[in-house]
Order: sequence, then C-alpha cells, then structure tokens
Amino acid sequence: MQAIAHQVGFNETAFPLPSAVADVRIRFFTPGHEINLCGHATMATIYALKTKGLLGDKTELTIETKAGVLPVRLHTNAQEQLLITMTQAAPQFRAFNGSYAQLASAMGIQEADIETELPIVYGSTGTWTLLIPIKSLEAFKHMKPNNKRFPEILQEMPRASLHPFCLETYDPHAHMHARHFSSPYSGTIEDPVTGTASGVMGAYYAAHLAEQPQHSLNTLDSLELCIEQGHEIGRDGRVQVTVTKQRDEQLIEVTGTAVYVDAFELSLM
Repeated sequence: MQAIAHQVGFNETAFPLPSAVADVRIRFFTPGHEINLCGHATMATIYALKTKGLLGDKTELTIETKAGVLPVRLHTNAQEQLLITMTQAAPQFRAFNGSYAQLASAMGIQEADIETELPIVYGSTGTWTLLIPIKSLEAFKHMKPNNKRFPEILQEMPRASLHPFCLETYDPHAHMHARHFSSPYSGTIEDPVTGTASGVMGAYYAAHLAEQPQHSLNTLDSLELCIEQGHEIGRDGRVQVTVTKQRDEQLIEVTGTAVYVDAFELSLM
C-alpha cells in the first residue's frame, strides 16, 4: 500500500478493505507514511463504493480506521446531490510552546501576521495538525511553506502539519478560510482541502470563538460552519462542519461530496 501511494503521488491514497468490526475498513497513506484518518479520502472512498453499487441500499454504515470505528451517513440535498456525513474522532488539543517568529518564517510570512488574540494549538480529530490563527486573508497569498523546517519548530509534535486559518473569507457564506501545509514526512507540500483539520477547526471555533457575539452561530449547543480552502493553489473547496455538544464532549461531523475524475492503472516493479 505504501508503494502504491508513493507511485500515485496524491496527498492521500485510500484503501478499502474487509472489516470484522465495521461495514468497511479504510487505511490511508500519504506518499511517505500511513496516517490514522483522512476526511476527504473517506468521502471519495464512500462515494466510489456507493456509485459502483458496492454498498447496496445502505444509508448508514460504519468505517474502521486507525482513529477508531466511525459512523458515516449518506443522504441527498434538494438538488439530489449525494452528500456524505462522517463523524470524526473526539477532538483533542495540546499547547504549542515554540517560537512564533520561526513558525511565521517557515510559512513565508511575518510574525506580525499571526493573530495573537487567539491561541496556537495542536489539534486532532484523528490526525494532528497545528492550528495557527492569521490576522487577514492577504497574508495567505504570500505564504510559501518551507516544510523541511517544520519538525525543528514543532518540538512537541515534530510530525504534525501546519494549518493556518483566518476569519476573513473569499466566500461571504464561509466562516473560516484555511491552507494546509503537509508534514515533510508525508512526501507532499500542501493539501487542497483537509477534512480532519476542518473538523478540529470546528471544535476550535466552538472553544474560542462561539461565545463572542460577533461570531456566534445558532446556539452554543450546535454550530454549523462552512470552511473554505484551496483558493491559493487553484483548488477552491468547501467543508461543512457540524459541532454538537454532547455531555462533556463535542461531536464533530463533516459533510461533503465527491466527483469522479479519472481511472488509471499502475504496476509495481
């Protein structure tokens, strides 16, 4: 699987497999290593299985991943478009104690571009990334990541990726804008749209922004967010994130769809 993912060269390659504990098992590989969970690769895999008739009439199923057994729901919108909603792992956060100046430099921007009124934290709903608040959308146009520097800066989690975001958006209907710079161990530079990072951004929003009047959405028990990503590399995408408060935890769900692009064959020597 690792050799196939390396040859394919995509940010992630997903492999559906039989499962003894769920409807389907999915393993995810970047060109460099295996990861626990990938949101958009899950969407693509479920879409492919459904449109090829391999899921039958199922509208609710479970997937086995290295982040746990997670539920997936299939439904349609008013335009009869197939939508896929997946529940992610419970959100986790850890403090970042590194240098803001080095972090900014590794992204090709100035330290002054970082929004210090909000915390920089590692977050995960299945895969760890560093969430970095940025003051304005303009800074994203100047970002040029030096991925090789990430491990020396991310001393608490050297294998994490970087996920800068801001509250200014291109789409007036979106609530957050982001880019995603890959860990150098993954073998890629930037991810166009990132489901797991979008999910944990929803949890971050609920923790640090939802109680502010200018950012409140719906009720404090449930948030509906639209997160945009990929504009700077010509891959404009959206992730719908729902955050629901359940007892002392947050239920994180992401919703999206997929499109068929191409089929190809490869051989391993």
